[in-house]
Amino acid sequence: MRAPKRTLLEGIDSPADLRRVPEDKLPQLAQELRDFLIAAVSRTGGHLAAGLGTVELTIALHYVFDTPDDRIVWDVGHQTYPHKILTGRRDHMHTLRSAGGLSGFPRRPESVYDTFGVGHSSTSISAALGMAVAAARKRSSQQVVAVIGDGALTAGMAFEALNNAGDMDANLLVILNDNDMSISPNVGALSNYLARVLTGRVYSSVREGSKTVLSTIQPVFQLAKRVEEHIKGIVTPGTLFEELGFNYIGPIDGHDLASLVPTLRNIRSLTGPRFLHVITRKGKGYEPAEGDPCVYHGVTPFDPSTGKMESRPSGKTFTQVFGEWLCDEAEQDRRLIGITPAMREGSGLVEFSKRFPDRYFDVGIAEQHAVTFAAGLACEGLKPVVAIYSTFLQRAYDQAIHDVAIQNLPVTFAIDRGGLVGADGATHAGSFDLSYLRCIPNFVIMTPADENECRQMLHTAFCHDGPTAVRYPRGTGPGIATQNALSVIPLGTAEIRRSGTRVALLAFGTLLGAALEAASALNATVVNMRFVKPLDTATITALARSHELLVTIEENVVAGGAGSAVAEFLAHQQITVPLLHLGLPDEFLEHGSPKQLLAECGLDAAGIRRQVEAVLPGLARISESA
Repeated sequence: MRAPKRTLLEGIDSPADLRRVPEDKLPQLAQELRDFLIAAVSRTGGHLAAGLGTVELTIALHYVFDTPDDRIVWDVGHQTYPHKILTGRRDHMHTLRSAGGLSGFPRRPESVYDTFGVGHSSTSISAALGMAVAAARKRSSQQVVAVIGDGALTAGMAFEALNNAGDMDANLLVILNDNDMSISPNVGALSNYLARVLTGRVYSSVREGSKTVLSTIQPVFQLAKRVEEHIKGIVTPGTLFEELGFNYIGPIDGHDLASLVPTLRNIRSLTGPRFLHVITRKGKGYEPAEGDPCVYHGVTPFDPSTGKMESRPSGKTFTQVFGEWLCDEAEQDRRLIGITPAMREGSGLVEFSKRFPDRYFDVGIAEQHAVTFAAGLACEGLKPVVAIYSTFLQRAYDQAIHDVAIQNLPVTFAIDRGGLVGADGATHAGSFDLSYLRCIPNFVIMTPADENECRQMLHTAFCHDGPTAVRYPRGTGPGIATQNALSVIPLGTAEIRRSGTRVALLAFGTLLGAALEAASALNATVVNMRFVKPLDTATITALARSHELLVTIEENVVAGGAGSAVAEFLAHQQITVPLLHLGLPDEFLEHGSPKQLLAECGLDAAGIRRQVEAVLPGLARISESA
């Protein structure tokens, strides 16, 4: 019996194998790669549409450039699944985003082909520029390529890097993967032709030779330079990038390998700052993803024949609670303005954007601008609500301090993805917000334990005349029904949920459920602390005087977090009581399911009980010696 014929993709375990494939076979390889990607992600879930759009571009880059010696720096990482498949990780794609498996993003320890670890957008040009400068200092012929999407190019950081690179005359290629423009056959053919001409040896040699000759006749040279700029400005949209010092090429069809490969070859022979504009289609080659690339951006496991995804966990998510509250509050107060840095769907603002379009602002991937924009609105009597992921707020930390807190402005921060986020891993985990916000004067910080408390805290924050943060996790809560009526929670008030002896568990946020479960076996008191700042100092004082051990529990790093706030208060009051701080460890936690990660950190009910029980014998000895 004859063995089944191997596909082209099955013969590729590295880019070196790819470069041995005949050029006319690359379209066949692209189809095989696209089919494999759909099948793999249908089993694991993950980011799909972006990767489908970069299949041909990924093949062309690894085909033309000598990776890993040449460096390819990917932006964000959503688009890098084809890159992973072609760089020796094809047989491990079934482990994607699971504990101990492949990361959903480029990660340096995972592969020599992952030149820069990334999860947040708009970092690729800066990192690639650093690599290009390093190559120049080493007198290396190494090529450096940054691949950035049109969405990521909305961030100021990307333009800071472009401005710096053009001014330095760095040997760097920036590829704009533009999947937000349509490209007609006529425009595509013209653009592809122009790209080949503008990067060809004849054009380049004439261009450089003319510069040399005409530079001796300055008036003629300046005229020729302006003529070239105007001609290129007529037929290409690259005037901005030319002004920044880049040689702009494109736009070119990013799915046409017959144009991509020779264009990249030509560009590779050039030097200095180069900018290639590539048009792609998000979700390319898979009808459900092409029809709704937003839905198929990040997917649960699905049926590849129909595109139907597995149902998500039932119950209302905290993000949905926020979205409903925002619309309800906006109905009552016309001063409310909703702001998101390019996360309308993820942060729950879809309905608000439809019902209140004149009060909805998506500022792009520009977190710093989002916060200072909100501050300006607040200065003029409006009430801005900034919907932002915890890990993205880190990028606007200076603005939170300098532009909001110092001026004590009434800006509400609705902080989604607080704590562990599971499969997205360390780059997206909201591990630090309680620590980095708690030290800022004027901030009020709240941690709801359930859905209804989240709704009421958002209202409390909105009514407060100063900066506030309501921090809630990804996914569903314990299932507490939300009340339509909105009420203000008095600042700095905790509530005792269970009375016990010896041990008091002080829970901040949704770990209250685990604390209550552990407390049954420990006969412990459980407090829903609710506020990280201001603390309920009266309750803490009373518990310290009536219990042998106080245990703080938070889904935030222990260092500088809510538990630290409790310890600082007790030390200031010279109240001595044994303390046990439970929270996230002083390390970056990798991807895995939230349940698994919480257990590893000892933040599930069993872990809390185990750690408390380990301390109790020591307390008894201290008591006896006293």
